[in-house]
Amino acid sequence: MAFTLPRYNHPDFTQARIQKAPAVVFEKAPAAGVAPANYHATSVFPEYFQLTKGNWQLLKESRMDCVVALGKTGELEVKEFRNIRAGEPIACGRGENGEDGIFVNAEAFDFAAQGSDKFAFRSRITRETSFSIDYDELYKLLEYEKKNGFIIWVLGPAVVFDKDARDAFANLIKTGYVHSLLAGNALATHDIEAAFFSTGLGQDIYSKQSVELGHYNHLDTLNRIRGIGSIEKAIEQDLIKDGVMRAVIEHEIPFVLAGSIRDDGPLPEVIADVYQAQDKMRSLTRKASTVLALATQLHSIATGNMVPSYRVESDSSVRPVYFYTVDMSEFAVNKLANRGSLTARSILTNVQDFVVTVERGLRKKSG
Repeated sequence: MAFTLPRYNHPDFTQARIQKAPAVVFEKAPAAGVAPANYHATSVFPEYFQLTKGNWQLLKESRMDCVVALGKTGELEVKEFRNIRAGEPIACGRGENGEDGIFVNAEAFDFAAQGSDKFAFRSRITRETSFSIDYDELYKLLEYEKKNGFIIWVLGPAVVFDKDARDAFANLIKTGYVHSLLAGNALATHDIEAAFFSTGLGQDIYSKQSVELGHYNHLDTLNRIRGIGSIEKAIEQDLIKDGVMRAVIEHEIPFVLAGSIRDDGPLPEVIADVYQAQDKMRSLTRKASTVLALATQLHSIATGNMVPSYRVESDSSVRPVYFYTVDMSEFAVNKLANRGSLTARSILTNVQDFVVTVERGLRKKSG
């Protein structure tokens, strides 16, 4: 059966209590980067603001923990606190059911029922959970999103510490299942280390055996690329012959390598300024329809905070944004699932097996 998006439940603004709702109040920001008292903070859910009586506007590009500014032409813009301009009108009110002219649609989508028994075994994600149905659903989703959506992958370096996983992810890029990549210095560094030395942090990426002086390999990789000037220049010179970064650049996939306080090097493409990196990440997450975050807890949480549970399409229809977290840690996979999003899904496994399984499953379906 082909994948179909769940129906969106539009709020009923004809209800008597909603009919009595006032227009939302906007107060001027007292200073640059400072919201007025009683500002409204956005959630992951679709939110509507009544600008004038009966004129409820849906936020089109939202992000949790931000404020809502009123533009000069009447448009609503979701802004991080650091981007607030002095004197800018900011939406105020903490009520979420219309009483402040703000309505948060927390029951936006009709998802398949998960069972309603008050008592049930294994209702939380654990090491004992079976994920067979999750893989089958994911295959259908990715086939749909390949043609109709924007798929973002958030990767930790563990993906490229294994030869089969590294090859499989490069193939996912080549076959159109990757529309954007978010990562840090480590993912790119160890991917290129594998291209130069067939190691990841000094271990052979197939046998997992440590090689002599292998602890120098990632540093030699960084040094060599910095000497060349960029990853792209190294690819142009055919020095990087395979791997994730070569596939991303050859197929013109937009990517962000966000810097960290603990980075070695870093690679020339790594964005050292955290807010520049955040802005570039958000320029991509605005387009997201499905996000898959693999074995990178901090990047996963950061991306999750930028991605709402919905997106508004060009035809004004509203659809969910799916968010998968994959990790061996129960805490890591449940972190985003517990953030209030109906669309967050968790798979508890090592990411090398996950990537290989997904690539193989998609290849079988398309073949």
